[in-house]
Amino acid sequence: MNRLALAFSLSLFLFFNLSTNAQDNETSGDDASAVRTTVTNYIEAYYTGNAALMERTIHPHYHKHKIHGNIAIREQTGAQLVQAARSGEGTHLTEAARTEQVTVLDMAGNIASAKLVTPGWTDYMTLSKLNGEWKILSVVQRIDD
Repeated sequence: MNRLALAFSLSLFLFFNLSTNAQDNETSGDDASAVRTTVTNYIEAYYTGNAALMERTIHPHYHKHKIHGNIAIREQTGAQLVQAARSGEGTHLTEAARTEQVTVLDMAGNIASAKLVTPGWTDYMTLSKLNGEWKILSVVQRIDD
């Protein structure tokens, strides 16, 4: 193969490889934004007692572990979480206490991890893409004292 053909082949390889990487990064950015939105909707549903929104954010196999000091670890199913939202469990919080910081920690294909920090607790979440939508699959929550 002569130098010109080799240079042309290398140029095509680099062009298509860089284009593919740019496309992957864009998709990843879109997915990261969707993950962030899902987590934000989750906490806003809790704060406002919006059971329908809560139900849309969680995976059918949702499960939560709550860790609070020396208290035994408590568990919560998706159905229990939706009922907690429906009963207004989070609505007693003042507007000042209804803040959140969402960080997307990592993404790999159709799974992601995120961190949600509020004034009273921190949630570490695993999300899964289900039928094209990000859903919260599991949560480990540390409740502050």
